[in-house]
Amino acid sequence: MTMDSKNADYLQHMFGLNGQSAVVIGGTGVLGGALCTCLANAGAHVTVAGRSQERGEARVAAIREAGGEADFHAVDVTSVDSMRTLKDAVVAQRGGVEMLVNCAGVNSATPYEQIESDDWQRVVDGSLTATHYGCQVFAPQMASQKDGGAILNIGSVTSHLPLSRVFAYSAAKAAVVNLTQNLAREYATKNVRINVLCPGFFPAEQNRKILDAERVENIMSQTPMKRFGEPEELAGAAILLLSRTAGSFMTGAAVYVDGGFTAMRF
Repeated sequence: MTMDSKNADYLQHMFGLNGQSAVVIGGTGVLGGALCTCLANAGAHVTVAGRSQERGEARVAAIREAGGEADFHAVDVTSVDSMRTLKDAVVAQRGGVEMLVNCAGVNSATPYEQIESDDWQRVVDGSLTATHYGCQVFAPQMASQKDGGAILNIGSVTSHLPLSRVFAYSAAKAAVVNLTQNLAREYATKNVRINVLCPGFFPAEQNRKILDAERVENIMSQTPMKRFGEPEELAGAAILLLSRTAGSFMTGAAVYVDGGFTAMRF
């Protein structure tokens, strides 16, 4: 065996996802779509789950064209019944589900004193409640499987830093971190690991809608790397947290991928 093949075997052992099934809820978005691609590139069969069939099927086509395995399932993240239907479909097709990424999320830039109750609830439901439904539906399924599973929730750098003036989103993402830690403790002895990935500022759809030029400049000036993150830069941390081997003793962790923003704000 050559050193190159030995290295490749070691990396595959540590980080490879061959033969495993991954569901990415919110996989039709910018960040969720990038996570779909990275998991497929690491060997997983990926179920791209979201509202937009057009964007979902486009992501599936791109993954298949690159030699990966993927399919699309529509899901309404605000409906626990829709989430159960998704889980049942994946289990029927794949025999189980080893990985879940809860990447759904919506935002609102309405000033705090002006935000309507419906808009507040929309943001909370789209981030916190959707994550709750995903965990509530998929964690017991994973606990029933011989090899268990791993759940990756998506938080935000705003989970604990009052930076972006998006009050409902920040509150919901802070609750996602707290929920992750509580569920990680609950499932720690059931062979289900649950972690949360907290991105800094990325060019995701919700950020494009709410960030004006002044806010962009302010964020760039405070981020040590002086730039936004690229969606693909979440891949390494995501694979680590989802990997059976590399991440085997990690649960309840909140990992920040933010260009150094968090460290500069403590």
